[in-house]
Amino acid sequence: MNDLIPINILIADRTYRIRCSPSDEETIRKTLKLINDKIIEFKTQFAGKDMQDYIAMVVIWYATQAAAGNSVASEDLKGALDKLEQYLDKPVSDTP
Repeated sequence: MNDLIPINILIADRTYRIRCSPSDEETIRKTLKLINDKIIEFKTQFAGKDMQDYIAMVVIWYATQAAAGNSVASEDLKGALDKLEQYLDKPVSDTP
């Protein structure tokens, strides 16, 4: 647990501070970029009341891709999202 590094991530205009292993940081950042790019894409294509609507659209898009068995990339994305979820579920201490 001591080898975890703190990083700040941004999802849909909200910042979260998480800890991750240095080897996972790149995967997390790539996943975040994909998520945020999809949110922007849906914001330009569809009307929504708030950011939660766009996040829901991204979740539906991802689930559809995974259900269709869309290549190894979807499995990598699923793994990265699962890791991200685990990090967000853990309490983060601001003390070093």
